[in-house]
Order: sequence, then C-alpha cells, then structure tokens
Amino acid sequence: MRLLPLLCRLLLVAALAAPQAAWATDDAATGPVTIFAAASLRGALDAAAEGHAGSVRISYGGSGAMARQIAAGAPADAVILANEDWMDWLAEQPGIRLASGPVDLLANRLVLVAPREEKRAIDPGDILSALGDDDRIAMGQRDAVPAGRYARQWLETTGQWPGLQDRLAETDDVRAALLLVSRRQVPLGIVYATDALADRDVRVLHEMPPALHDPIRYPAAALTPAGAAFLRYLGSDAALETFASHGFASVPGEP
Repeated sequence: MRLLPLLCRLLLVAALAAPQAAWATDDAATGPVTIFAAASLRGALDAAAEGHAGSVRISYGGSGAMARQIAAGAPADAVILANEDWMDWLAEQPGIRLASGPVDLLANRLVLVAPREEKRAIDPGDILSALGDDDRIAMGQRDAVPAGRYARQWLETTGQWPGLQDRLAETDDVRAALLLVSRRQVPLGIVYATDALADRDVRVLHEMPPALHDPIRYPAAALTPAGAAFLRYLGSDAALETFASHGFASVPGEP
C-alpha cells in the first residue's frame, strides 16, 4: 500500500516539470544566434546583423583564436574567418560537424597605412628606409593571424622580408595592428583596406596589388541550423550592400 502514495508523488513531480521543460525548449529555439567572427569584420558585421530578424550575439577575435575556441568546445552557431586555411583546419577537428559551408562570403584588400598627419612620400617598395632606428611596422602575427600572413607574403614577394622581419610589431589580430598606428605608437602598419576605412586617424599610403599575395577571402560555415539561416541572410542583397558600404567586396560565383 505504501507504493501508491509514492507513485502519486512521482506523477505530480513529472507533471510540474513538463511545462518547465517545454518553456526551456521554446526559449532555446528563440534565443540569440551566436557568431564567432574575424576581428576585421567588426563594425561591418554588426551593421549587417541589424537587419536579421532574430537576436544576434557576435564574438570577435583573430581567426586562429576563433577556430581554436570552437574546436575546444565553445558554443557557436556559425563562424566567419579571414583565412581559408583556418576554416579547413577547423572542419577537420574531431567532433566538428558543419551544418552548411564553408563558402567564401566576402573579399578584402591589403594596404599600407600611416597616422593621418604623416605627410612623407614613402616608397612602399623600401619601407625599411622610412623607419627610424627604433621604429617598427605593425601587422598581424605572421603565423597565426591571416592579415599577418598576407602581409608576410607581400613583403617576401617585394623582397623586403629579410630587412623587416626583425622590425615588426606583431599583434593578435589586425585591429590591434591598426590601433598601434592610429595611436601613433608605430609609424606604419599593414592592415586590410576595410580597417583603414573604419579609422579616421590613419591614411592609406599604398594598396598592395592582389597578385602579390594570396586572395583575401572570408569563408563562412554554420555549425547549427540557426547558424545556417543567419548565413543565408548574410548572402542577401541587403546584407551584401551593407558590407559593401564598409569596403568589403562580394566573391564572384558565390551565393
């Protein structure tokens, strides 16, 4: 006879728990979509996300850092990086299953920048001669940050790497390199054209010919259906127009 009261109590607990579980599921379905993105997308991606129907939460950082965090288990619905090698690396990690992509979403350009008040005529083919004895040139970390890797390729192609490889101020992401220039902590920096456009305290001295470094692409991939829906929105005309207003180009042949 003692089993009957116990059974009733168990049924009551289950009945009370059921509405709570249903509410939690609905809340998760309507919660914000979480995006991990390359630091150079800050501002442009924020503006593009404003047109998305749902709530969006964006975490920015260096592409290598973003890829490693997701591989280590950080929850994300989609990821947009600034280098195809890091996206390929992420897709190969154990436990990573992409819901869609990767697909090249955007393109960018590499530029040499200086503080706004810099008036000297600087030869982009002889940067070393423009540096003082203690000066350094800012760029992303040569092995981990995509902008740094592109910058190294350009310096190698133009024959300047041997003279400059020990005169670098390397940063964890390209926006940090831009900040060193805009704060006048270094006289020169190599960043993306979109970074220079976003900072009024720097000016562009030279745009690197695209043929002198690998193509700058932003591959995007979804890790959940919610992330896939967000990336479809980023491929819309409205979102691409927003990116274009921030200096990014769409990639020919990509949706």
